[in-house]
Amino acid sequence: MIFAHKSVLLWECIDALNIKPNGIYVDCTAGGGGHSSEILNKLASGKLVDIDKDIEALTVCKNRFQGKPNVMFAHSDFKQFDDVLDEFGIDKVDGILADLGVSSYQIDNPERGFSYMASHAPLDMKMDASQSLSAKDVVNTYTEAQLFAIIRDYGEDKFAKKIAYNIVQARQKQPIETCGQLVEIIDKSIPFAAKRNGGHPAKRTFQALRIEVNKELDGLDNALRRMVDRLNPGGRLAVITFHSLEDRIVKHCFADLATDCICPPSLPICVCDHRAQGSVVTRKPILPSDEELAQNSRSQSAKLRVFEKK
Repeated sequence: MIFAHKSVLLWECIDALNIKPNGIYVDCTAGGGGHSSEILNKLASGKLVDIDKDIEALTVCKNRFQGKPNVMFAHSDFKQFDDVLDEFGIDKVDGILADLGVSSYQIDNPERGFSYMASHAPLDMKMDASQSLSAKDVVNTYTEAQLFAIIRDYGEDKFAKKIAYNIVQARQKQPIETCGQLVEIIDKSIPFAAKRNGGHPAKRTFQALRIEVNKELDGLDNALRRMVDRLNPGGRLAVITFHSLEDRIVKHCFADLATDCICPPSLPICVCDHRAQGSVVTRKPILPSDEELAQNSRSQSAKLRVFEKK
């Protein structure tokens, strides 16, 4: 299958990074290389580090940028970007981009098991094919209480309790192995009236499972703070999120990093020694334009937030 992916908020990201021709930049989630390609177009003597936990995506980038000596590649989770920079002997960088979404290739490839539309696809959802935990493992081995918590917290689904109960009941008869089997269980768990609005009934549960399988929220706040630590003065961190849980973490982290004292107002003097590391460039998140929404419906929930190191 051809790796097809439309880069979300492409030009907004390029503008936000404020790219210097001789700077060093990191694309933490390189995907098909759309953002990376435009970063490279603005570099002269500068360097780019492409990171992706999906080896198929990284292979596409390597082929796409073959012959370009100023690009370095790393098969890694972006949360381990510190180790990647250390491996390449890079101390500080001038810009970091993290697109936290799932690529169109991953969604559209039925073998990856991300889509609730691919009924015969195996329940997988692993962004890194080499990892052991899959959505099938979660659905068939987690307790009812664990499933309820995941679907409630990561999927924000008000029918989480019923869905978790029905999953456990169904797997006692036979293992749940395909996306279609799971969709059928979810569909039966949601009242007919609730299915009239709000999109596909399985959307929230599939999001929850994907987040759990890939541990998408674990360590995100800490990773963002370490990214800011590795920026040169004036360097920028640009993050694209696709659901409210991620966006909330990014928003609160950036706000904290842009704040000096965080002591309770009741204290007469500052005792926290907390100092701002920079400023939030985007007081409100940057959203896709009407033109982009018309061309790529999957960009609808995207939000871009940008932080600049002082």
